[in-house]
Amino acid sequence: MRAVISVLGKDRTGILAFVSTRCAERGVNIEDVTQKVLDDLFAMIMIVTIPDDLDNFHSFVQEMEEEGKKVGLSIHVMHEDIFNAMHTI
Repeated sequence: MRAVISVLGKDRTGILAFVSTRCAERGVNIEDVTQKVLDDLFAMIMIVTIPDDLDNFHSFVQEMEEEGKKVGLSIHVMHEDIFNAMHTI
């Protein structure tokens, strides 16, 4: 299954490494990533493939959000189908 991960926070070294490490620990493959720094705000969007054998998608979503909060980042994970439905007119 594919998902979209968005990350927002104050810019600093290592944000991409932090998020990609958390993904790798769960076997999540990063297919595409774009990032931008606006003044001191870091913004990133990733397209990822989540393995079918991942224990629970909802636990992955919660883990990513909680890990992000610990380091001052807003991390949101959304199933690709929901993302597409939200952005279709």
